[in-house]
Amino acid sequence: MTELRVPDAGDRETLSAFVARAVRLDGQTAVRLRNRGGGGDAVDGVVEAWVATPFEVLATRAVHGEVVPGDVTVSGSELLAALTITPGASMDPGPSRDLLWHSELPGSADWQHVDMLPASVISELTDKGVTLARGNAGPHGTPPASLMDQPVLTVTDGGLEVKVPMRCLFALSGMGFLDSSMPDDVVRVTATSSWMRLDARYGAVLRRRHALLPLLF
Repeated sequence: MTELRVPDAGDRETLSAFVARAVRLDGQTAVRLRNRGGGGDAVDGVVEAWVATPFEVLATRAVHGEVVPGDVTVSGSELLAALTITPGASMDPGPSRDLLWHSELPGSADWQHVDMLPASVISELTDKGVTLARGNAGPHGTPPASLMDQPVLTVTDGGLEVKVPMRCLFALSGMGFLDSSMPDDVVRVTATSSWMRLDARYGAVLRRRHALLPLLF
């Protein structure tokens, strides 16, 4: 049986808001829950929630807690119901649906700090991107992949250069991770040789920096 323990009511509210945003973007979304750092204690441990957004960008939020088993995928709508309808420190997030998870997660490589960007700048760029996307939407109302993959920011630190595509900003905004009411808010950019990560006040988004080469047979 799957069990999620989140002792603090504030953390449960935080996780609920994260899952609600993900479900709003995709009603069929799956949420991957996994323990971080090997902590077995429900108070001192940390559980990470991961979703694959419609922008082809991963989003994550961590809270104090524990999930059993230690790495499991559940239905987003069922998890949201467990968090809101029957709130409590311990809950059943629904049966395992591991087959619904198809995304790769980044490894445990060291993340290098690249830059700190004002959240207000990210919000302005996102608003401009939304206007541009609406003007270039295809037959199904979706912007072309070329527009979504267009770098809107390039940040550097030493020899490391990270190009941030439009889709990452859309994911930050769509998941509600930015707070425009906080004028001094920042978004932290970190990276490995393979991944980029943008951490905002209410969560983080991640994406591979380079497309994987197809396998040849």
